[in-house]
Amino acid sequence: MSPPAVQEAVDAAFREEWGRVVATLIRRTGDWDLAEDCAQEAFAEALRRWPADGVPQRPGAWLTTVAGNRAIDRLRRGARGAELLEQAGREALARPDTDEETMPELFGESDEIEDDRLRLIFTCCHPALPPEGRVALTLRSLAWLTTAEIARAFLVSEATMAKRLTRAKAKIAAAGIPYRVPPAHLLPERTAGVLAVLYLMFNEGYAASAGDELIRAGLCDEATRLARALWHLMPDEPEPMGALALMLLHSSRRRARVGEHGELITLEEQDRSRWDQTEIDEGLRLLDAALRRRRVGPYQLQAAIAACHARAENAADTDWGEIAGLYVLLEDRMPSPVVRLNRAVAVAMAGDIETGLAIVDELAEQGALTDYHLLEATRADLYRRRGDREASIAAYHRALEAARTEPEREFIRRRLAEQSAQR
Repeated sequence: MSPPAVQEAVDAAFREEWGRVVATLIRRTGDWDLAEDCAQEAFAEALRRWPADGVPQRPGAWLTTVAGNRAIDRLRRGARGAELLEQAGREALARPDTDEETMPELFGESDEIEDDRLRLIFTCCHPALPPEGRVALTLRSLAWLTTAEIARAFLVSEATMAKRLTRAKAKIAAAGIPYRVPPAHLLPERTAGVLAVLYLMFNEGYAASAGDELIRAGLCDEATRLARALWHLMPDEPEPMGALALMLLHSSRRRARVGEHGELITLEEQDRSRWDQTEIDEGLRLLDAALRRRRVGPYQLQAAIAACHARAENAADTDWGEIAGLYVLLEDRMPSPVVRLNRAVAVAMAGDIETGLAIVDELAEQGALTDYHLLEATRADLYRRRGDREASIAAYHRALEAARTEPEREFIRRRLAEQSAQR
């Protein structure tokens, strides 16, 4: 295979298989750092071998087996290696005549692997870990976001996030936190932490925090798959149902969010005929079923907001008054600067631009969203709608300095050019 084709195949496998490989190795070895290191080595080995050997029929099984063999090699050299090997019953992996392609049952595909990522999330979201550590560790281990990407998602420095990750891993080892889906009676109290992880993972895929691409589809799909698995695990709980509905309703707009050349297209300007009606229909059904349980939580409210957009035939038909009211309820249950910023947009779009701008100004004074480019981008857009070109241009410049992805930067440049041309 040609190098570009191999690179494309490895990239695709990375998006689809990283979480499976790491989660399986953690279950088999109990060592988080070892699992990540050996997974990286397996992908590097794929780059070396697939050009000559071709892409395996089951890339995930191949990668997991290679990573598992690397883990066994390291364990054999370590002080606890023999003990761990005996516990896991994996001595056969060390045989020199082992064929990585013919032994997926040992470190590749098995009946347990589909559950491994759910186990990993529940382990990361154990109540013994601090909330910020739970989310960060899952994003690092399951989605392989870099420390810098996770730090941007949390609006903290990379050094701070690195310390959180280190402390979280140490806590799991020191406290002997089990690698499992908890028993049924403990599931409800663990749900909020798991949903926070899944939705942050989805958001990083839906609106990447950095890089040349706006959307990382693999992360969206993985978060949605895991949300569906969680819903099946807890079919009577409305919030997992609401979270899945929210992801589906957002995901339905993915194709319309990016233009032919990768440019960002705002919700207002999207071609709604490109929205995925199948995902919309399922999302609306799930939301209705969740709301009928009359235990409304933040994910159901966010899904209800997304449903307002999904039900509008065009942007002009959007019921911004209802959306603004839903944001008031959401802010009451889940207060955060980002929720308040979104409420400012809804209030302004409902016709009260001055109040919307006042909320944005208040958030800026509080400093909670420093370096968050959407704060200045929102301010710039509201000034634009009010007809204040000079203030809009100044705010767009500030947003451009803070924007992290190239599609977002290019969108801001287009807005700047439009505003400048009207002078």
